[in-house]
Amino acid sequence: MNPALQDRVLRRIESRADELVELTRELIRFPTVNPPGDAYEPCARFVGERLRARGFEVSYVRAEGTPGDSDRWPRINVIARHAASRPGPCVHFNGHLDVVTTGEGWSVGPFAAVVREGRIYGRGACDMKAGLAAAIVAVESLIEEGADLPGALEISGTVDEESGGYGGVHYLAERGWFSRPRVDHVIIPEPLNVDRVCIGHRGVWWAEVQTHGRIAHGSMPFLGDCAIRHMHAVIERFERELFPAMARRHTAMPVVPQGARQSTLNLNSIHGGAAEQEQGFPSPCVPDSCRLIIDRRFLIEESIEQVKGEVRGILDALARERPGFRYTLRELFEVLPSMADPNGPVARSTAAAVQRILGRAPQFVCSPGTYDQKHIDRIGRLKECIAYGPGILDLAHQPDEYVVIDDMIAASKVMALSAGSLLTGSA
Repeated sequence: MNPALQDRVLRRIESRADELVELTRELIRFPTVNPPGDAYEPCARFVGERLRARGFEVSYVRAEGTPGDSDRWPRINVIARHAASRPGPCVHFNGHLDVVTTGEGWSVGPFAAVVREGRIYGRGACDMKAGLAAAIVAVESLIEEGADLPGALEISGTVDEESGGYGGVHYLAERGWFSRPRVDHVIIPEPLNVDRVCIGHRGVWWAEVQTHGRIAHGSMPFLGDCAIRHMHAVIERFERELFPAMARRHTAMPVVPQGARQSTLNLNSIHGGAAEQEQGFPSPCVPDSCRLIIDRRFLIEESIEQVKGEVRGILDALARERPGFRYTLRELFEVLPSMADPNGPVARSTAAAVQRILGRAPQFVCSPGTYDQKHIDRIGRLKECIAYGPGILDLAHQPDEYVVIDDMIAASKVMALSAGSLLTGSA
């Protein structure tokens, strides 16, 4: 874009600051909690109808048959496209509509979208409805001021990112919505901080370990075989062998925060024996089953085969060494690490825009957790994908989640400049 057009776009975004705040608040007020997937359709249609009124071609895609999809909680995604009269690349902004559960500890209503001291509070304010709103205003402003730009601009509001993205970007990527020649560059407004450009993420492997025992009367445990004790042996071996081994591995990926530059394992949940109950007493039984969910985050330098082999090796060793030890390992899902080229057009154009708007060079980072870039990379086979948004990473999923209004305005300007640069081939 020429400097005069850039200046006009930036002034237009500044003039629409109040509109950006109100759009963010309207999005927060949709309680799109996942699970189960509340308010997906009304939120998607709100976004779609706004963009249709501004000249976008709008499609609604239900991810039928995906986990959680039902007539009560349909997985509805919205994709809006604005094509210019001249051919050129397509820049796509992808935001997820779903938010996590609210939890305890809020001082304001989680969906009240309270504005206070230059911030908007609410579940999803940071992760990532402010980012979606900033992208919408950026694209609208760019179209209004740059009618002669070539190519196409797209905005999508997708679902289920918080539970793996299978009803959202995964489903759409399988059907060509995130592949060339339809799309060339993708920016995802995840909350990685307004002065950072996120180029990728670590890998993840989730699995369920189940240890098996034999039920017996609790007064005679020697007649049974306690599955919880077997699970204790698993965790003790993790503590003694796996955790120290992971702590010695570090990555060259610029993962933030610093502690995530090593391999990690979270013991996500554990349950064994009698079901939990609020009243009365459990029956006196030796538990014949114990289940542990593990969340293993791994580095680009590690292979998925190594990650799985370490866990299975510990379990197999226990089966050889510990009397009565039996286990079942059930894999839940896996995602390989992903990293875009920091010198590629989408990363370079976004970094240049951050420099222009904030007056300082951004930090290139990778996310400790995964986000929908994984599907765009692996399924859509589109490497030109980064994350950039106004939210503060540490606030995601917290009570009293908020976004700074000035950061939203700055991020919207960055997105507009980056998209304009990509459309004109000046990145």
